[in-house]
Amino acid sequence: MQYRRTICILLFILFSITGCGHSKVKVLEDDFLDTQVGKIENQKLIIIIPYKDKLTSVVKKKPLSLVKKKPLSVSEKKQRFIDILVPISTLVFRQLEAQYNSVKSDIENDINREYIELLKIKYKAKTDMTLLHALKPHPISILLAQAATESAWLTSRFTKDAYNIFGVWSFNKNEPRIAASGSRGTKTIYLKKYKTLKASIEDYYKNIGRSWAYSEFRKQRTLTNDPYVLSNYLKSYSEKKEVYTELLKSMIKYNKFYIYDIKSNLK
Repeated sequence: MQYRRTICILLFILFSITGCGHSKVKVLEDDFLDTQVGKIENQKLIIIIPYKDKLTSVVKKKPLSLVKKKPLSVSEKKQRFIDILVPISTLVFRQLEAQYNSVKSDIENDINREYIELLKIKYKAKTDMTLLHALKPHPISILLAQAATESAWLTSRFTKDAYNIFGVWSFNKNEPRIAASGSRGTKTIYLKKYKTLKASIEDYYKNIGRSWAYSEFRKQRTLTNDPYVLSNYLKSYSEKKEVYTELLKSMIKYNKFYIYDIKSNLK
């Protein structure tokens, strides 16, 4: 009796959910049913479900690893770029700002000279004034414009594989680095490999602070925080020269990077 009641219940379910018109088929797993008549093994229970258009077989979804991710739209790439880079850039800027104020105060009070001299060596600065030029951080909007340009909104291979946001080359075979896909004649080009995005940003500010190519830029950033004025002095950053600086200004304006600039507490 129990066996017959179970069969009747199954038939009732089967016919009660069957409607007119076309249907689709849902295939359930082997262990779907476990009743007193015995566990179904090596079989599948097929239930007909009403469907108005056509007969369709319902199958399991593909594993997540096999599902192709939908490419990010331009707006999604930009938002992701902002969400990731602005907090890190702000942190680095604040740290450099605090260092600048501390060193400036030490110079004015003629204290901690040993530390100041070590910083001069690190930044290749010959005087106290040129050291201050080297330490003063420039607006975040410029950093964001350069990062977006050099890293293709954090999607470049160098960013993904080496956290190299700014396309910084490596000439030291003893430091972590990766080879570029291109070369200069027979010479392989290498780019520095960083442990974190924060390390990349810190090194970016350091390179700007010590390279002879940006000496005029460093002077100007002690006089103004206007990103449009300062961008004019970054011609040496790219072989495109003035085209590059105009691109930076356009990037800052169009993407409103200026809203992330910090009202400076520099003394």
